[in-house]
Amino acid sequence: MRRAASAVAVLVAGVLSLAACGGPGDDRPTVVVTTNILGDIVETLAGDELEVVTFMPRDADPHSFELSARDAATMRAADLVVSNGLGLEEGVQHHVDASASDGVAQFVAGDHVEELGYLDSDAVDPHFWTDPTQTVRVVEALAPVLAELAGDDAGAVTDAATAYLDELAAVDAEFTAGLGAIPAEHRALVTNHHVFGYLARRYDVRILGAAVPGGTTLAAPSASDLQELVDAIDAAGVRTIFADSSQPDRLMRVLADEAGRDVDVVPLLTESLAPAGQPGDTYLDMMRENLQRISDGLTR
Repeated sequence: MRRAASAVAVLVAGVLSLAACGGPGDDRPTVVVTTNILGDIVETLAGDELEVVTFMPRDADPHSFELSARDAATMRAADLVVSNGLGLEEGVQHHVDASASDGVAQFVAGDHVEELGYLDSDAVDPHFWTDPTQTVRVVEALAPVLAELAGDDAGAVTDAATAYLDELAAVDAEFTAGLGAIPAEHRALVTNHHVFGYLARRYDVRILGAAVPGGTTLAAPSASDLQELVDAIDAAGVRTIFADSSQPDRLMRVLADEAGRDVDVVPLLTESLAPAGQPGDTYLDMMRENLQRISDGLTR
């Protein structure tokens, strides 16, 4: 009996020891993030210093995904909510607003970028991350907020942000060189909806058009919209059109057929990261993967 009690005591002591040195506890400040692209960035900056909860599943559509009641409660109890803003999270914005009304601190990435409007409407384009220099602006504004939340561990957040800004500068240089090597007459994009306005502005790329008008995937194209796009594809001699990997590409394949020429449909990671372990499963890798696919598509 004495031996059994001794064994139990040793086991309990071991568990307590593991708990004491087992890494960050539940008392870390909680940051909730609406989209998985921003979630990856926040997690990279926060490291183990903050608890980061990202709501949007990978390979999902930020315009249409919604929160569960449990997710909504988590948001309203968080220390900080990080959202994209600019109208992107159409199914989640009312929860973000509710958390703000409850007094939860807010960081809206879109407040820190050089806004761009859509080609075919007066609405603001929320897809700033397609230009890494806009993401730089977001990281520079976000890092001090996360560092303050981390308290005594602020230095780790600041160091991570410095390293990440260097990575973003490298990605920008790769895009400048990669897209700059493509003749100007071939630097033209056709996509399933308007998502590359910021990229086009930064790297001198023409946006010929999109199958779905505006910047939301929730809209539907008219017959005249599609005909105008087919005419633009024909006139420019486009050989590749691009579709969001999280959206069915049936419409884009119809467009390719209607164009009356040999046109490929290439999937891009535009609004969501790829599943873990697949190409494009981080923001930096997503950008580099898209650069490769765009370059290959425009030079085929």
